[in-house]
Amino acid sequence: MNQNKWGLDKSQRMQLKLFICLLGILLFLVLLLGKLFLTLMRDEDEDEIQTPHIPVLQMLTNVWVMEMNGEGITIFRDGQRENYPWGAIGTDEEGNKVYYEPDLSAREQVADVVLTDGSVTRVKPKLDKINGKILSADAGGVEVEGYGRLPLSADYKGYRLYDSLEMCTVQDLRFGYNFTDLCIENGEICGVLMAKEEAMEYIRVLIGASDYQSNFHEQPVLSCDVDYTVIYGPYDARNQERHSAGEEITFDYDSSYFEAGRVRVVPDVLTGKITLKSCTRSQGIPSYRGQMELMRTDNGIAIINEVLLEEYLYSVVPSEMPSRYPSEALKAQAICARTYAYGHMEHAGYPQYGAHVDDSTTYQVYNNILEQESTTTAAKETFGQLLFTDGGTLAGTYYYSTSCGVGSDANVWKTEAAPTLTYLRAKSLSKTAMEAEIVQGIDDQGQVAPVGNMETGDGNIVQPESDFGGETGAENGSEVNESLDFGQLLRDEETFAAFISTVNEDDFEAQEGWYRWSYEVEELDSAHILSLLQKRYSANKKLILTWKDGEYVSEEISELDPITDIYVDSRGSGGVVDAIVIETTTQKIKVISEHNIRYVLNDGKASVVRQDGSKAACPTLLPSGFFIIKTGKEKENVVRYALTGGGFGHGVGMSQNGAMEMAKAGYSADEILLYFYEDCNIKNIYE
Repeated sequence: MNQNKWGLDKSQRMQLKLFICLLGILLFLVLLLGKLFLTLMRDEDEDEIQTPHIPVLQMLTNVWVMEMNGEGITIFRDGQRENYPWGAIGTDEEGNKVYYEPDLSAREQVADVVLTDGSVTRVKPKLDKINGKILSADAGGVEVEGYGRLPLSADYKGYRLYDSLEMCTVQDLRFGYNFTDLCIENGEICGVLMAKEEAMEYIRVLIGASDYQSNFHEQPVLSCDVDYTVIYGPYDARNQERHSAGEEITFDYDSSYFEAGRVRVVPDVLTGKITLKSCTRSQGIPSYRGQMELMRTDNGIAIINEVLLEEYLYSVVPSEMPSRYPSEALKAQAICARTYAYGHMEHAGYPQYGAHVDDSTTYQVYNNILEQESTTTAAKETFGQLLFTDGGTLAGTYYYSTSCGVGSDANVWKTEAAPTLTYLRAKSLSKTAMEAEIVQGIDDQGQVAPVGNMETGDGNIVQPESDFGGETGAENGSEVNESLDFGQLLRDEETFAAFISTVNEDDFEAQEGWYRWSYEVEELDSAHILSLLQKRYSANKKLILTWKDGEYVSEEISELDPITDIYVDSRGSGGVVDAIVIETTTQKIKVISEHNIRYVLNDGKASVVRQDGSKAACPTLLPSGFFIIKTGKEKENVVRYALTGGGFGHGVGMSQNGAMEMAKAGYSADEILLYFYEDCNIKNIYE
């Protein structure tokens, strides 16, 4: 046997060598894994220590800088006040942090502010500003006298700086005035600064074409009763063209007058009047106080009359209320009209043209009737007087023609703002109620309701007969509790039916023709009603609803099956109809809001018969929403219907004929207004 010195044969020696090799390999692997582990651990530590910090940057664009001091900055952004400290922008030679040191001139300026990790590291103020008379504005830009039209930057911001600091937009600009500074960057408006508020004297009226058919003119022809000047051309080289009194000028759409923007026609004296010879009104060819601006638009030539607010009223009041009315009623109307107009001077109706209002019924009818001495006197004697709410804001001085003995509140319009207009309330327009409020006062809820509005002489409520077209006369023996809120009381169908079916001689307007009226559709036209429903649905899909799967939903109405019933579903304050339901053999459609109901139930053919027996055409809208409805049927289907109603207009705010009768009874304009607009007060804007 071949053995070595350790006594191992060849086979054993081979096994030993193999074992040693395997042991070496294993040791090598252990060392390799250990080294790898240590490397990974070291890399993790180095990552934690050596990975550089990436700062978080944020750009706050066109904010308003309120304050700057050693601690930091206070800005106003998106309606909120925000505070930020100064941030580090580097280190000095000794490794200490060096903080941003701003230029304090950026205080009370529009600026871009850079935040690094929530701290301010740069403030870039926008110091390039202009100021001028604002002529027009829209989403694309602002037209400024002396500068022309300037584009708005996509991220512009507006700030109202007077009173309390608030955000604003170009829609809040005061057109015709230079109350606003504009910040300019790269040729665009980046900041709108409404710097002050002063009493405004001039209103800008968009003048419609003949018979108010359009807001634009094809070829206006102007002249003046005194010498006048036509001013046109670029702002750096304006042309002034002189013309004699009576000389006519025709402004064609392609006229060179319009090559550089607006044209202004200015009489030589303040009392001069400009005649718009290409236009007609009920008075004939109208003439206007003040100045005229003409601008070419895609739709035609727009004409804006810039006139003193007080002189504007000379032509508004006689167009809105007959000049023969008592002076206190005319004065009340003048204050209402001035307040309404001033509200639109603060928030223009036509900012794209720089006009506050137009001259049609969309706002207030202006210059349709010639000026009258009585209405001019009413405007002069109430000079500058506006109606304010107890919260200090302008009141919404809504008015209408005639009441049925009660008014309603702003909820008739179904707007979001309506519930906040608490000074507009449904209340009795009777002599007893007004006497109680003016002389005796009323309780905190204003709950005064004369029982005579719904009672016969012996105190019983009069109920109408139930049959179609029947006479009034049934009695139910119940009485009205005076402590109940009058507006709330008349929401009840039976109570309102008794009220509207009688005449209360105590009501101020009991002798007016529109105080009570009737309307009878002798042959119901389902196709016509369908077309009206579709038009109102197109106007507001939330107010024409269809019953489906146990609830009313907004759904287009493509057809109308035979109508089986029409009835009042709910009434608003004062009894005004708030919703009706039209039932067919397969459908149930709810019509919401007094305006929609007055529209849908008007067949366009029948006349309204007033209480004095006179008839009036009623082409598109029923006189009011204060009515009850009775249907006539054949074989379960409605074939005719009749309305018994009262009043003319929406019923919110001041009844003009009510004001007339109150004035006749000796009440002052202030007393009249404060009866219709509760908790309000009258102030002179120019004092």
